[in-house]
Amino acid sequence: MANRPAIRAEGLKKHYGKTQALTGLDLVVEEGTVLALLGPNGAGKTTTVRILTTLLRPDAGRAEVAGLDVIKQADLLRARIGLTGQYAAVDEYLTGLENLVMFGQLYHLSGAMARQRAKELLERFELVDAARRPVKTYSGGMRRRLDLAASLIMSPPILFLDEPTTGLDPRGRLAMWDVISNLVADGTTVLLTTQYLEEADQLANQIAVVDQGRVIAKGTSDELKAQIGGERIELTISQGGDIAAAARVLEAYSIGEPIINTDHRHIIVPVTQGAQLLMTVLRDLDNAQIPLDDLALRRPTLDDVFLTLTGHAIASEANAEGTVDARPMARSQR
Repeated sequence: MANRPAIRAEGLKKHYGKTQALTGLDLVVEEGTVLALLGPNGAGKTTTVRILTTLLRPDAGRAEVAGLDVIKQADLLRARIGLTGQYAAVDEYLTGLENLVMFGQLYHLSGAMARQRAKELLERFELVDAARRPVKTYSGGMRRRLDLAASLIMSPPILFLDEPTTGLDPRGRLAMWDVISNLVADGTTVLLTTQYLEEADQLANQIAVVDQGRVIAKGTSDELKAQIGGERIELTISQGGDIAAAARVLEAYSIGEPIINTDHRHIIVPVTQGAQLLMTVLRDLDNAQIPLDDLALRRPTLDDVFLTLTGHAIASEANAEGTVDARPMARSQR
């Protein structure tokens, strides 16, 4: 089928005892794109990844990856996907080269082919200088890059990344973003789970917001932000300034009901084309002799989206889902 999506899930349900991890999750990921599952710990992201990568059977629902049923055709599917879990699944007592060779052999590559592929990946991920050092001497960012390299031993067309930048400093996170972007540019389909709003904003073609085991909204970053309204001008009126007069000046530019906080002397005005309005607003307020302590143009963020949709911000919650280890998938090839 020419237009078959790379990943499709319908009505996935999974419970751990009394905990409902998934409550009917639906998902579609088109080939050659990045879909970010955005949500807090415990929302169902890792459970979804485990089902889609054949590591866990759903209690209900069905899923296909690369056109293969994740239950009925699990053995065939494992050769076509890569997985990087939340924690690096490499052996810290082996060298970087030895780790990659081991993964290659688990996938039934010959010794010579496994070494060749390992060397290619070490070069691609800028780990050549550390190739013969034990992984226990690697930094966190180096371990994450090695872990991602291991998931690419077989050049899978579909890659699952479960919070791949967890524990990395900002520099390491940016480096990992570059790696992921390059993989997608080469045609890889990526399903990415993350708690980092800026990560989803930066990398994803589509974002699925997950809460309490189901997808509650999906779209591009701009589409999701548009759901909660556009730009707004935010002002703080100086002491002695007339808030009511300021509100009357701003009324001409507002596309909705302004929000006025008299205690904090703060006004929020929903607008369109806010950047073009700022100078005019400043001029009109100055003409009305209304002094300001602060003036800003604010656009919605993914944090605003998540807060509006769920009633709470993305913050770490108790994780009932467990963690993902990439190595069981490789072992299952034996």
